Amino acid sequence: MLIQCRWHSPLRFLPWLAATTLIAAPGLTRAQQKFPVKPIRLVVAFTAGGTTDILARLIAPGMNAAFGQPLVIEPRPGAGGTLAAAIVARAPPDGYTLLATSPAFAISAVMNTNLPYDTLKDFSGVGEIGSSTTVLVVSPSLGVKTVKELVAYANARPGKLLFGSTGAFTSTHFSAERFRAAAGFKAQHVAFKGQPEFLIEIMAYRVQFGAPGLTVALPMIKDGKLLPLVVANPTRVAALPDVPASPEVLPGWGRDGSQAWLAPAGTPLAIRSQISRELARNVALPEVRERLQNLGFHVTTATPEEHEKNLRADIETFVRIARESGLKSK
Repeated sequence: MLIQCRWHSPLRFLPWLAATTLIAAPGLTRAQQKFPVKPIRLVVAFTAGGTTDILARLIAPGMNAAFGQPLVIEPRPGAGGTLAAAIVARAPPDGYTLLATSPAFAISAVMNTNLPYDTLKDFSGVGEIGSSTTVLVVSPSLGVKTVKELVAYANARPGKLLFGSTGAFTSTHFSAERFRAAAGFKAQHVAFKGQPEFLIEIMAYRVQFGAPGLTVALPMIKDGKLLPLVVANPTRVAALPDVPASPEVLPGWGRDGSQAWLAPAGTPLAIRSQISRELARNVALPEVRERLQNLGFHVTTATPEEHEKNLRADIETFVRIARESGLKSK
């Protein structure tokens, strides 16, 4: 569980730590030996076909084989990922219900003042997978081929362009808002259930631009249905070598946060660590890593403790981004 404690002298706790270690160790060993004995439910915060769902389905086969139990993927989209998070927050803390989420989890902590859960108290870290490259896309029918041309197009139609996202204050919303703010033009936000839905609207020219994950958008880019203008990455990516990276054309644009798994607060660390190790092992498999890299995904794993520390840092980052972009919490 994510908590903050006041500092005390370590010596004060030595007798207590020794006693609890002796008591807890057999129980932790049994938990490691017995887990899992039934299917594990992985609640995915977004629609099928989105980055979070793609990652879960890519990793699941290896997890199934290692655990001898199925990892049951359950998409529960809605409310920018908070619907799925609320389900997991109320689940038993036994390791059999997990949450697969995106940077939207940390963003919601900053932008939503009425969450049905406490971001830092109701969840325990499990592990991270990494982050997808964000790409700014438009319809080829829009008639612009560069960021400079898009900015000129938008300034000629102040406030009339539409951009899509997977919901208010999700990572795709933040990414597009950060792009718009860095580029210096006004546009209207339109929320959809998932990335495939708003990309369809861009292809149909009913929405003018969006900032999806490259993992999702790449097939449509390769088919010529979407035109990529820039990637929010320090350097160009192998999947789109001809598309400039943000420092080349828009230095103020970037992306933070990661794709990660969480568990209900109180889930034993031994179980979370076991899942985390298996998650990291599967992400490192050559065939999985190659596919992720081909999709422009940056693999970065973390232990449960590291994930909790990173989550706090992400929340601090998104507070700054919201302030700089002029976004107001709801």
